Order: sequence, then C-alpha cells, then structure tokens
Amino acid sequence: MNSPWKGKAKAANPDYDDLRPTITYRQILSNNLGVRDPLRIVALCDSDAFYAACERVRLGLDPSVPIVVQQWESLIAVSYPAREFGISRMDKLKDAKKKCPNLLAVHVATYKEGEKEPGYWDDVDTRTHKVSLDLYRRESNKIIGMFKEALPTGEVEKASIDEAFIDFTRPVREKLLERYPYLAHVPADAPDGTDSPLPPPPPINWDGLGSVVPVSPSGETDGASEHSDEVDGGTTWHDVALSIAAELMGKIREDIHSKLGYTTSAGISRNKFLAKLSASYKKPDSQTILRNDAIPNYLRPLAFQKIRFLGGKLGDALAKEYDVSTVGDLLTVSLDEMQSKFGESALWVYELLRGIDRNEVKEKSALFKSMLASKNLPKPITQSSDGHQWIRVLAAELALRLNDARESMPTLWPKTIVLHARKGYETSRSKQATFPFVQPVTVDVIATAADKLWKELTGDAKIIHVTSVQLAFTGLEKAEMGQKSIEGFFKARDTQKPTSLKRRREEDVLSGSGEDSNAAFKLSDAEAVSFQCPRCLEVISLQEDQVTGDSAEVARRLAALRLEHNDFHFAQDLAHSNDAPVPHPRNSSSRGGTRRKVEPKGIAKFFTKK
Repeated sequence: MNSPWKGKAKAANPDYDDLRPTITYRQILSNNLGVRDPLRIVALCDSDAFYAACERVRLGLDPSVPIVVQQWESLIAVSYPAREFGISRMDKLKDAKKKCPNLLAVHVATYKEGEKEPGYWDDVDTRTHKVSLDLYRRESNKIIGMFKEALPTGEVEKASIDEAFIDFTRPVREKLLERYPYLAHVPADAPDGTDSPLPPPPPINWDGLGSVVPVSPSGETDGASEHSDEVDGGTTWHDVALSIAAELMGKIREDIHSKLGYTTSAGISRNKFLAKLSASYKKPDSQTILRNDAIPNYLRPLAFQKIRFLGGKLGDALAKEYDVSTVGDLLTVSLDEMQSKFGESALWVYELLRGIDRNEVKEKSALFKSMLASKNLPKPITQSSDGHQWIRVLAAELALRLNDARESMPTLWPKTIVLHARKGYETSRSKQATFPFVQPVTVDVIATAADKLWKELTGDAKIIHVTSVQLAFTGLEKAEMGQKSIEGFFKARDTQKPTSLKRRREEDVLSGSGEDSNAAFKLSDAEAVSFQCPRCLEVISLQEDQVTGDSAEVARRLAALRLEHNDFHFAQDLAHSNDAPVPHPRNSSSRGGTRRKVEPKGIAKFFTKK
C-alpha cells in the first residue's frame, strides 16, 4: 500500500480548518481530479438487509413481511420489519419466533449431491449439503452494473457483497459546468486570471435530496434547506457539488428499487471514511448528506474506538495514554505529542480524527484470477470412496459460477483445476492439473477432472481423515480478440511436472504423518479455517477454539481474522511510509545468512500479526 504522505509527515490542518477552501477557475477546469480535489464527492451505498431482501424479492413477498435468513442454526440476515420485534442475528431461530410468531425463516440455498444447481430443500443438513450464496452474488452484480451504467464517468468500487463506494467527482463536475456554464470562462477582469476565486454559489434547496446532517447538534434536517444555510459564510461550491451528487444518487437508488425491488441507504460526503460513517445515519431506505461544515460536530461525540483501524490494541493504547474515549477528546492531543508517543505515522490517526481520508475509490477488475468452492466437513471423510459425493457438490458450485461469469466474459476459461484436502488445522495437501477446454462446462466435466486428482491424492490409502475439501479454478483468463481459435489460447503447459521422487502413500499425506506434498500450489482465497496472505505468504489460521459452532460463525471469525491481518499490513505500511519501501518476503532466506527480524515501529506495533 502506498502511503499518501511523502517526506516529513506534516498535518494538513490543525483542527478542521480546511472545510471552506477557496475554489478557483483553475481547479474547476482541471482534468486532474485526485483525492485532494476541493470539490471531491464520494458516496457509500449499502443495500438494506441484503440477504433478507433477496429472499423477499425471490418469493414475491410484501416488504412489510418480517423475514430472517437462516444458515444451519444461525441467523445471517434480519429484515427491518423483523428488527421491529427486537430480533437480531444473535438470536436463535426458536427465540426469534417467540418474539414474532409470524416470522418467516428462509434457509439459504444449498448444493446437494445429484443436483446441478443449488435449491431450497426441506431436508437441509450440514453433513450432506453445502451453502450457496450465488443468488446474493448475482443480485449484487446487478446493482453494481446499474451504478456503472448510470455513471459512465464515475468510479465504482465494490466494497462487499452489499456495499459500493462511488466517486461522484467527475460526473458532478460535468453537471456543474453544464448547469453553470459561466464557470467555464474566466472573466476578463479576473484579478488573478485562472487562479481567481469563483463567484459566490447559488442558494440550494435541499428538499427531497435526503437527510442533511445538521451543522449544530441541536437541530436535524430532513431535506430542509432553512437549517442547512445557518452557518457563517453561507453555501459553498462544495455544498452545490454535494447537492448534485445527492440528485444523482437518489435517481440511481430509485431505479434500483423500481427495477430490482431493493431499498438502499447511502452516505454522501467528501471522502470514503465520511461517506461510510454517514451511510448509517438514517436507515433503511434513505440517504444522508454530510456537508463540510457539519463534519466537526458530527465527529467529535463519536467513540473513536468504533472507527475502523482505531479499535483493538491501538485504540486501547490511545485511550490509556490520554485518558480519552471520544474523537473530541483526542482532538486536544497535538500532532507533536501523538508522534512522540506513536511515531511519525501517527499523522494518519491525527488526520482521520479530523475527517481527512485520501484513499481512492478504485474499481476492482471483473476478471477473477481464481474461483474456490470449499466445505468444512462436520463429519470427516475416512474412506476414499466417500470423497466423490463432496467433489460433485463442489463441482456444481464451480460450474454455476464459471458459467455465470462467462455470460459477461464469454472467452473466460481456467488454466488449472486444483483440489485441496486438509486434516484438522494442518496445511492442506493439493493436486492440480490442466483443465481441458470443452463446451459446455458441466458438473460432470468438472467432477471427472476433480475425481482424477482425488485418486492421485488418496492413492491406495486404506484409512484417511479429511476434514476440509476445496476445489478451485486458477489462472482464469480471457482470450484476446483476433486470436485464431480459443482452443489455441488455452493450450497451457502441463502443471504436473515429472518427478524422480517416489510418490508417497496416502497414509503419509492425508493422515498428516508425512512431509508436505509435491504440489506447492496455494490459493490466496479464503478457505474454511485459514487463508494465505498474498503479501507475507503466511498461512493464517483460526485457533482451535475458534472453529467450533456452525459454519456461518466460523466464516465470520475467519473474515475478522483476515481484516485484522490486513490492518497489520496497513499499519506497517504507514510505519514505513517515510523509510525505504517495504520488501515483499521471499520463500527462501536471503543469500549470505538468515534474514534479520525487523520489529514494527510506531503504530504498527499495535496491530498483531497472526
């Protein structure tokens, strides 16, 4: 991660003094709309109770019906009508139904042996079925597609299956110059030419644009312009830009609701951090506008440890060092004082507390490098013949996902198919092979290729003990236009290189008594109880006591572990931002001796590497 600060770390402002910058003709006419643009506008749009909404739309139910989505014994989504009865995801289903006798519980779709697609079955059992999130993935992609279609010059970053960041800066700039064409022409009598300030902005009618966060905490607005202009200096051009973004955001949200049936909530402000915070200001089915003038009083009362990256050990250290609990409390700490205790990179904390965030909105590539289907088995596979049923279940998921992806990218194809098997918490063993190009892609084709890998992996073993199975496509690529034939493009080198080493018996491989298998391939995708970090190449695993419970809870714990590990790297990047670039680790030791362990500096030491 590249640090947004170069050279000696200096604060951009002492305390919210950059909220009313002077906008010049040069700035409004510039094509370089970076993160420091004074008219930058970013939104975060969040689909309301998304999984529950998807099931409601699928079933054609009225929005007022209370619904929960169930995965095995856990609730993974609760609709807003159900929340009115006090139901939360922490409830057990039987307790939820006591609170709301008319509650509709829908179990997520699952794959089962013999079926080519996931379905909604009456006999759902974690011992024979695998959860499918394909419906939610498809509907999420539809929403992202509508954002991109409505904002061809904007940037859309899918933050999660139900959230997206949208950079409105360029679309808003285009609208701004269209509505106020006089801004495109520098007056002949402008004292400083293109560096002259723009004329005063027009008044804004906020009616119908959403909830406007009040400048003063005493009053709240709901699209009421009389409150929003009660600040020194009146309306700013950034306010005008926000109002245009709110118009565009409102129109897109209306289209999503009318065409797809989903309600959304959005936050609109000057950066990703503030957009994310304001999106939850009023939910559901709403949008919130956080003007620059409202930022100080909006942030000051917040518990700073609830802000991402400011919780955990770093938050505890800040709270203990300065005896503080809110953002306002920490504002009394000077930059020099904070850097003396937490290092140069504490500038990032200092500025975040003042609403400054220079992270870009970056569109993620629609081209996947890999696809993974996995199952954490409640009952281990002990005989080789029992593995084939799970291979077919995993093959069905991969077939569906690959065919879905090929609808928008017809020439997409995987170079390799990989089978992983794991015993307990040990490193998984794997086998891989070139995946043949065939039409059409069916469950049978994938399962046949995977069965061969399973036989190679298990060999002649009489007894095995497999607790997790993963099947993956890797090397996903698209054929370029103009190539003679797609089959030629997919001629991959054989990944199963011959070896002079005698093949081990399965008793050594899957029983865990032997060394690692010949196949050194590892996935960067999340697996059942662990993942491999693509930066440090370490396999990060849940602790033994963290893999108890249902698969949904285990998945949440793994997601939290991944986030914490990413936070560690984020903090390291900040700590090294003024030093030499952080080298990526290599698989072997440095030539000439053992690599010296470098202790983290500054705030990096508060992020535990697990």
